[in-house]
Amino acid sequence: MGGKVLIVATSATKLLDGRDTGCWVEEVASPYLLWTEKGLQVDIASISGGAIPWDEASTSGDFYTAEAKKFMEDDKIRSLIEQTRSVKDVLAGGVDQYDAVFLPGGHGIVFDGNNSDLKALLEKFWNDGKVVSAVCHGPAGLVYAKDASGDSILKGKQVAGFSNTEEVAVGKEKAVPFLLEDRIKELGADYKKDGDWTPFAVASGKLVTGQNPQSSKKVAELVAGILKV
Repeated sequence: MGGKVLIVATSATKLLDGRDTGCWVEEVASPYLLWTEKGLQVDIASISGGAIPWDEASTSGDFYTAEAKKFMEDDKIRSLIEQTRSVKDVLAGGVDQYDAVFLPGGHGIVFDGNNSDLKALLEKFWNDGKVVSAVCHGPAGLVYAKDASGDSILKGKQVAGFSNTEEVAVGKEKAVPFLLEDRIKELGADYKKDGDWTPFAVASGKLVTGQNPQSSKKVAELVAGILKV
């Protein structure tokens, strides 16, 4: 069985304190490469459309992984990430063709959760029984989405996401509108984590989440398993 996944990246570029932010390359690259290698079709969209803004920290040093380099140096992929469709356009065209949606992190996505188009997109996927997945700060994009009964889609689920200690370690705990670990717990989810910077992901029904950039491949593997590829 094959399938089709929609990746939705942030379009946000600034933290509360004015520092630059964006999407984290590794968190798009590893899932994209794993899924396409397994025969899944993958589309990449962003909140506002156009070129995805990248967090510069994700394109240097140890954070710029082999998968990230392969992804960014592929001409075909570059054309996809420089000309993404907006979430509004994706919704207008319908999402019945997709089996899963995935939100990569980077601090930018923390500012996107209350976007009405993203909220509508996620609720459509969730209430149609499709896979909803996210990694690192990506679960921040899920915090406003509701199920058919009006509860958070995170309520009662096991959920991973960037931890408070990891946020403090990168010095951005005061530069985001909320701490993700705290918000996940406030929504009635069972927050799960491993040690800082340790790969960790959890599937709770058709909700798949991971803790940090190191967890992107684990999330992708869990999604592929649910889609039976």
